[in-house]
Amino acid sequence: MIIETPSRLHVTLIDLNGAYGRIDGGVGITLQKPKLQVRAETLESGIEVVFSEKEKLESELMDDYTIKIKKAALKMVEHLKINEGFTFTVDKTYPSHSGLGSGTQLSLAAGKLISKMNDLDLTASEIASIVGRGGTSGIGVAAFDKGGFIVDGGHNKAEKPGFLPSSASHASPPPIIARHDFPEDWKIVLVIPNVEPGASGSKEVNIFQSNCPIPLGSVEKLTHVLLMKMLPAVVEADLDSFGSALNMVQDVGFKSIEHKLQNPRIKDIMNSLTEAGAAGVGMSSFGPTLYAVTDTYATDISRAAEEAMKDVGGKIIITKALNNGATLGE
Repeated sequence: MIIETPSRLHVTLIDLNGAYGRIDGGVGITLQKPKLQVRAETLESGIEVVFSEKEKLESELMDDYTIKIKKAALKMVEHLKINEGFTFTVDKTYPSHSGLGSGTQLSLAAGKLISKMNDLDLTASEIASIVGRGGTSGIGVAAFDKGGFIVDGGHNKAEKPGFLPSSASHASPPPIIARHDFPEDWKIVLVIPNVEPGASGSKEVNIFQSNCPIPLGSVEKLTHVLLMKMLPAVVEADLDSFGSALNMVQDVGFKSIEHKLQNPRIKDIMNSLTEAGAAGVGMSSFGPTLYAVTDTYATDISRAAEEAMKDVGGKIIITKALNNGATLGE
């Protein structure tokens, strides 16, 4: 059995203050590419992970993918009391710890394959709870499930009283409070500079614990921008308003902290993308992936990105939104 899962942009976390009884919340966009593709076959025992294009991949990426797939698969096997093992073959990859959500997609992919191969039809949320994803943001789980433009409502503080990233939280995936198709005639230019990867592990935990709670006024401003500017812009396919809202989001709430922790080149590259005609420019999660939203200037923006990254190098991908989730095949 084979599964293809999308990548996603994490636009922002919403509420890391918690004054109104909930924390977290998130906004995200599902992408057509890059994608992950994983095949699974049964094995007498144990979990194996292999890569079909091993010679083209860095060892660090393969090690990271292997750990995440094995961890998720073992949790599924234990939870479902399965006696057989599995071999997972990874055919398509994208960078880990880059802000594109590979960890959640890999975990859910492994879980979904095991579920289907055992004649079960567990939901994405049920699998996420088993494999331990979605403890902070529900964007990756919803992108896997349905795609599109997603807003999740965060966690009740009775369930999750503290500020922690998904990798360190045992909370269930949060409820999706809004999901809309994202305009597919808008192009999204991904820019992944070769700078240090985004925060993960203990470093990410420390960032949450040392910077939260966020001031309430900042959270209130962010939610106002999201509810009364960004969401209507998506529904009405108003690119200028969406871009304006996206630019505003970069300077408020937890996103402003994520930006302060970046290599100075990130800000320079973002400015170059704006000057090249992008309606809006953002950084996904902790970066370093940047994205520019446009309708007609994708080529100009790509050239500007290439020029801005000439001293560090990087990858540029022109993509669009994906308005459906992961796909399964034989």
